Amino acid sequence: MKRILTLILLTGAVHLAQAQHEHHMPAKKDTMPEMHHGHMGHEMSGMTSAYSKNLPMSRNGSGTSWMPDNSPMYMYMTQKGRTSFMLHGNVFLRYTSTDLTARGTRGDAKLDAPNWLMGMMNTQIGKKGMLNTTVMLSFDPLTIGGFGYPLLFQSGETWKGKPLVDRQHPHDMFAAVSVGYTYAINRNMDVYGYLGYPGEPAVSAPAFMHRVSGMNNPDAPLGHHWQDATHITFGVGTVGFRYKQVKAEFSSFTGREPDEDRYNFDKPLFDSYAYRLSYNPSKAWALQFSQAFVHSPESAEPQENITRTTASALHTVPLHRPGSFIASAAVWGLNSKSDGHKEHSFLAESNLQLQKNAIYGRYEFVEKSTHELQLEQQFGEAKFNVHAFTLGYARTLATLWKTSLSVGLQGTVNVEDKALYGIYGKNPLSAQAYLRISPALHR
Repeated sequence: MKRILTLILLTGAVHLAQAQHEHHMPAKKDTMPEMHHGHMGHEMSGMTSAYSKNLPMSRNGSGTSWMPDNSPMYMYMTQKGRTSFMLHGNVFLRYTSTDLTARGTRGDAKLDAPNWLMGMMNTQIGKKGMLNTTVMLSFDPLTIGGFGYPLLFQSGETWKGKPLVDRQHPHDMFAAVSVGYTYAINRNMDVYGYLGYPGEPAVSAPAFMHRVSGMNNPDAPLGHHWQDATHITFGVGTVGFRYKQVKAEFSSFTGREPDEDRYNFDKPLFDSYAYRLSYNPSKAWALQFSQAFVHSPESAEPQENITRTTASALHTVPLHRPGSFIASAAVWGLNSKSDGHKEHSFLAESNLQLQKNAIYGRYEFVEKSTHELQLEQQFGEAKFNVHAFTLGYARTLATLWKTSLSVGLQGTVNVEDKALYGIYGKNPLSAQAYLRISPALHR
């Protein structure tokens, strides 16, 4: 009953925030591709990036990361004078079964609701300054629970002192509380500072739930803790410099991942650091390379440090009809542990959005150790290759008060090393059906 009430409150919050922030924009001509002329609207109305007065708002990723300028924006927005307000979010009400054929021993099924809401405020200060504040909330602790949701071959963090395996952990209720200030030296150069408690350091591509290429997929990537798991960090400070389409950033942050209390604020330590180089060669592309030196990320292995190296390419192409596009992402991550072990991961995902219909897919490769999968007693010290192929379809059923209700269905084929057949079954098949509540496309 508590979870049902939470879902009702969460849905109501979306509609209430939309009603407060709704505003009317001039109608656009259907003969013009929406994503191409949208940037003219940003420049004319002051709808700029959170960390540059001279870049479009569509470049905003999570934290201080960049998206392609062609990225569509799903949000509620209003503007009052020199201040703009935005609200983003996603709620998935879904049923998941991770082993439809019941050939393995680690499958599970669950009804749950992954979700997040993020509010942003941008205020222009003088002629060259800009202040950004961001608050992101997730009600995962109530709608998913501390044990997380079933996801075969996933690993990372703990519940009741034991490592989570074949489960995706819930996110903290306070996923981001940050403030940033940007100063425009001139049209081509910006300097900025960012503080988050919690926040996101300059590591990897935008976090998975903020990528348009994965917006219809409720599941976290299997390589989450190889790629973008630092998106909720209790204590982070970042400084950055932009020159035209190139950006360099440096962060100091807390290496330890959030603890099992999903409602509190963990102690900030600032014992880790990272750097990231980003380059957007055109409106269609966003490229980055980053490296993070993470001190003691897992509470279960407090003596272990990780060097996390990532590279990514995001690509978005608008199609002729408004609301139609192809958004894709390729993300690579390498964890080099202080004990000498190295594990790779790779993700390729794409979302073909044809107005109300979407076809999307994701391919993942990740190297999982016996330690990650809690199989050391059976296999000793070893490493296994895991592949996952996901294909899904989603359709928008209705859009009311600038809020969309969609229905979706997706399936995943997991391909693991033969040595794991006795535990997981041969190529276990997962599937899920969901209803998605989200802001409609902002025009």
